[in-house]
Amino acid sequence: MAKQELTKQISPADAVSKKVSEAATFAETVIKDTTANPAPLGLMGFGLTTILLNLHNIGLFGLGSMILSMGIFYGGIAQIIAGIMEWKKKNTFGTVAFTSYGFFWITLVGLIVFPKFGFAEAPDATAMAAFLFFWGFFTLILFLGTFKMNYAMIAIFGSLTVLFFLLAVGDMTGNPTIKTIAGYEGIVCGALAVYTGAAQILNEIYGREVLPLGAFE
Repeated sequence: MAKQELTKQISPADAVSKKVSEAATFAETVIKDTTANPAPLGLMGFGLTTILLNLHNIGLFGLGSMILSMGIFYGGIAQIIAGIMEWKKKNTFGTVAFTSYGFFWITLVGLIVFPKFGFAEAPDATAMAAFLFFWGFFTLILFLGTFKMNYAMIAIFGSLTVLFFLLAVGDMTGNPTIKTIAGYEGIVCGALAVYTGAAQILNEIYGREVLPLGAFE
């Protein structure tokens, strides 16, 4: 009698729902992520564009189509693609960082190009200082997260935080020396990103640590 009462309590719909739930749990367990690591793409896009812009900041060449194109396509779109791929891998840090800095580069190009086409007025020194300061504040938040990663990531985000604040102070004061110092610091920051991207590529290809990232022990 007890068996019959238990059987009556479980409706066909409940039984189907239970089987679907079990199947979903099983599928989540056995599916393995075989997609490529998108971080080197994002790091290279950020690093190379940062180096080129800061070579301009130290006076090596002018602000021409080469830098603007890098800002739109490699520093911008490539990083956004990397951020979307990191989202697929459930990497919140990578998603936020690459997508945000990808749109940062596109925004920066817009700040330069829009006034030339008469779409908007060029930002004054105070506006640019505020823009750069808040990007520095955002980067500082991400920098705090790198202490759970490795020394390479700490170096990238630490130097990038300093770079944004130096650029903000340089625009606010109009001091060319500060801007030049920021340019050299930015080259170092970009080089660190390129190194980290290269390390991830080569370490994966060779199956061993070719370039160290300073993993925490």
